[in-house]
Amino acid sequence: MLNNMTDCEEGEGGPNSQGDGNPKESSPFINSSPDADKSLQYDAKNMALFEEEMDTSPMVSSLLSSLANYTNLPTGSKEHEEAENNEEGARPSKKPVKAPQLGTLMGVYLPCIQNIFGVILFLRMTWMVGVGGVFGSFIIVFMCCSTTMLTAISMSAIATNGVVPAGGSYYMISRSLGPEFGGAVGICFYLGTTFAGAMYILGCIEILLIYIIPQAAIFKIEGLEGQEAELALLNNMRVYGTIVLSFMSLVVFVGVKYVNKLALLFLACVILSIVAVYAGVIKTAIDPPVFPVCLLGNRTLLSKGYDVCAKVVEMDNETVTTKLWRTFCDSDSLDATCDEYFTNNNVTEIQGIPGVTSGILAENLFGNYLEKGMFLEKRRVASEEDADSPPTGANRYVMADITSFFTLLVGIYFPSVTGIMAGSNRSGDLRDAQKSIPIGTIAAITTTSIVYMSTVVLFGACIEGVVLRDKFGEGVNGNLVIGTLAWPSPWVIVFGSFFSTCGAGLQSLTGAPRLLQAIARDGIIPFLRVFGHGKDNGEPTWALLLTACICEIGIIIASLDAVAPILSMFFLMCYMFVNLACALQTLLRTPNWRPRFKFYHWALSFLGMSLCLSLMFICSWFYAIIAMGIATCIYKYIEFCGAEKEWGDGIRGISLSAARFALMRLEEGPPHTKNWRPQILVLVSVDAEQNVEQPRLLSLANQLKAGKGLTIVGTSVQGTFLDNYAEAQKADQSLRKLMETEKVKGFPQVVISSNLRDGTSHLIQVGGLGGLKHNTVMVSWPRNWKQPECHQQFRNFIEVVRETTVASLALLVPKNISSYPSNGERFTEGHIDVWWIVHDGGMLMLLPFLLRQHKVWRKCKMRIFTVAQMDDNSIQMKKDLITFLYHLRIDAAVEVVEMHDGDISAYTYEKTLVMEQRSQILKQMHLTKNEKEREIQSITDSSRGSIRRKNPPGSRSRPSVDEGASVAEQPEDESVAVSNPKQVRLILGKNASSTPASPASPAPPTAPAAASAAPWTDSKGAERGLTAANPEAGRDHFNMKPEWEHLSPVDVRRMHTAMRLNEVITKKSKEAKLVLLNMPGPPKNRVGNENYMEFLEVLTEGLNRVLLVRGGGREVITIYS
Repeated sequence: MLNNMTDCEEGEGGPNSQGDGNPKESSPFINSSPDADKSLQYDAKNMALFEEEMDTSPMVSSLLSSLANYTNLPTGSKEHEEAENNEEGARPSKKPVKAPQLGTLMGVYLPCIQNIFGVILFLRMTWMVGVGGVFGSFIIVFMCCSTTMLTAISMSAIATNGVVPAGGSYYMISRSLGPEFGGAVGICFYLGTTFAGAMYILGCIEILLIYIIPQAAIFKIEGLEGQEAELALLNNMRVYGTIVLSFMSLVVFVGVKYVNKLALLFLACVILSIVAVYAGVIKTAIDPPVFPVCLLGNRTLLSKGYDVCAKVVEMDNETVTTKLWRTFCDSDSLDATCDEYFTNNNVTEIQGIPGVTSGILAENLFGNYLEKGMFLEKRRVASEEDADSPPTGANRYVMADITSFFTLLVGIYFPSVTGIMAGSNRSGDLRDAQKSIPIGTIAAITTTSIVYMSTVVLFGACIEGVVLRDKFGEGVNGNLVIGTLAWPSPWVIVFGSFFSTCGAGLQSLTGAPRLLQAIARDGIIPFLRVFGHGKDNGEPTWALLLTACICEIGIIIASLDAVAPILSMFFLMCYMFVNLACALQTLLRTPNWRPRFKFYHWALSFLGMSLCLSLMFICSWFYAIIAMGIATCIYKYIEFCGAEKEWGDGIRGISLSAARFALMRLEEGPPHTKNWRPQILVLVSVDAEQNVEQPRLLSLANQLKAGKGLTIVGTSVQGTFLDNYAEAQKADQSLRKLMETEKVKGFPQVVISSNLRDGTSHLIQVGGLGGLKHNTVMVSWPRNWKQPECHQQFRNFIEVVRETTVASLALLVPKNISSYPSNGERFTEGHIDVWWIVHDGGMLMLLPFLLRQHKVWRKCKMRIFTVAQMDDNSIQMKKDLITFLYHLRIDAAVEVVEMHDGDISAYTYEKTLVMEQRSQILKQMHLTKNEKEREIQSITDSSRGSIRRKNPPGSRSRPSVDEGASVAEQPEDESVAVSNPKQVRLILGKNASSTPASPASPAPPTAPAAASAAPWTDSKGAERGLTAANPEAGRDHFNMKPEWEHLSPVDVRRMHTAMRLNEVITKKSKEAKLVLLNMPGPPKNRVGNENYMEFLEVLTEGLNRVLLVRGGGREVITIYS
């Protein structure tokens, strides 16, 4: 139990792995005791009361012991330990892991100082002050330092909210914002760190070639000017940068321990250089150094273009021209032809570093932004210049190499405040990370911010403006400008900055591959998994190779000023998401959000996030859009690949809060008709193996999901919750798998009930949550319902119909569901026919529209049929229906079918008789076996006798009716005889045909919505109306068979209606790909259940795919916008 935390670390794919390569979070708490120890935990410890739970619950003593011995292994140690075990074979005990010993100073403060102070301070800070002015530069520094301080506060809150494993900022962001954001920001942070390595290498080469060994340049700059000189410098940077990158990569590959050992040396160089600058500032107040700068008029001259800052000098009472004269004139003689500007202006020498007490601060207070190629000119110095004459002698003056503006300065400067994550990246090496990270990071940022802000003011107060704007020190003998201020020698700064940039470059090449390795091992970006592998000791070899290749891109760019804004974007995006993570966790108030660091607030985090976003677009809107585009692509890629990681992240918390808010809003009232969409509860059945028996139901549900509504797939398992929970879980997994296969976005729901009827009822009642409930139920037509053993199946079906009617839910009943198309099929032509008999609120119009949005049905055309009675104007009905569809914006062909009152055929009576005989058979199911056999036999004999009497020899034989038979089972050529004019005709009385309860007179399309739920099955009332009006109506005493006299007139009329409608529908829609039809309501009393099923069977006979539809009692489609 003591070594449980390290034993459980199986890495990616291990038995206790959560998929992120980190120990399973629950491992120290539950199911973690070795089997050998379990039996001893409760013995002789007075714990017999809890011995039943010994398999799942460890004792508190062992739990606390495992927590106290928790070791946070840094990256690579686990692999190294496993490699040792493999090499040396099985050993009695593992080599004890050395506990981390670093404190706040060595573990956080000094690494942050080293990473924050860098190349920008030494190479660009003075130039930024000269161009932007003290005031503008101070604003830039204050903005950037405020951003990092606010980010550090947010980071401290996250870092102290529990144990932070080795992984630093990426771990914090990914576990706070989820795998999608974590992966996107992790890649951005990786790219930023990689480009930072390129920037440090370019700074190192710039110091080497310009200030230390200019003679080492492969592409000579001497004698070149303008674009050629710039190109030669960039080519030198590319060549030497590639060489240095290769050397550094080799050093990192050979051994990181050497890099870590040299870190203190590089840090000492940085601190020594900064101290030298402050010492030089103090010295300028006492004894300013002599650094003369030569001006011609107000223009700064290149120091290599003169030996004496004068046009002529007196030597031995003779006027002698100088090198400067020869630079601007065509000969040495005094009467030579010289440059016009040279002739008109005097040469003056000024002090480059007048000192802190000179008052030069007032002159440097405001900015002096330059266009590329402009001369560096001193303010408040007169010069005579002919505006019409073009400038000449470009290689004689110090000139601006780039166009400068405020936002450019922000982009170049911001990398100098990055590096605040250095402490959190070492969290695995800290003795107490929760204490050290906040104190060390905030102290480091405070220190560096004070240094940066003070140097801005001190540079402006000590150094002449033209020297500050001289980026490469061309006017001060090629010295590093900040070096001219340092004491005791400029070389302190030159070598100090050189070694510090080398060290920073090595640190970047060391950290970036490990960050990529951590992302790869999480497995959230599949194509990066190869970079999770490395050497036996865990060193990321492949990640280092990729890092070097990306770093080479920055080297090829070759310009420090161009690379700096790129990495600014990536770092700013990373910092922005750190602030977002803290703000979200604070606002969501998740129970696990308990940071030990208390000095944070969500408003500070939002301010930091806003500053980061603002600085991104201030630096470069173009780079900002590219960086955000990269992050968005990575986010969508991870989302598309399905990052199945559960890290308890804040985005999931947002989803829960947003869902709760939305559900509460939905409770305020029913949705408007314009917002109505089918929220479908799909009722499926499962077999003994808990597999779904009607998978095509989910295909149809998916094809209806153009409405983007809710889908719940529900089933019930028979039994008790305690005994059948495992079966329910298996059924749930089966539903999830099928939903994934059919691409149905929704939720499975499984209930356990003592019988399937109650389970289905429970699903209809409690499915959904709050206002997000189903409004439509889809259930398959019961197959083989006529078989005696399946009688309970159709009874359950009718109960579902009744319950949906009571609950005002729409009902969809696909018949012959196995013949429906799968999601992969395509109809290239065909029709979807809608038979609109009674008004159902518009469901029949909406459903085919939704189906046609899916690729399966897209090529099908829509036809709408409606039925006209004798007294209806069918022409006007068609015009009205066309107008109605036009207002609904639905394209469909319209046809009005006239169905006049006809005589009830003898076959209708026979069909009704067989139906009632079957009902009697089913009623005998509750009798004893012997009684049942006698009853069925008597009914069968009676049926056969009646058929023989009806069909004497020699006459046309009617379909023989055996027990359990139906019209659907008869051959087609025999069933056609329904409309044979030679049949015996019975005249139906007018009063009977116009009875309101009769389905033979369907309501016109303009009938109210309640018509679909009308109690047409009130058989007693209908019979009373029929017999009261005309007791003998509809009966022909000359042709009446004895067994017909006891048939219910209502059942006869309903069978007549079903057969007539089926005849018309079959004639018009036989070849249709799908037929949608109003579904009649069930009988209110349960006596006529079997008859109801028979009516529906006759109604849909001969049709391949039928979707019976019942409206929910409300309008679902509107003509208004």
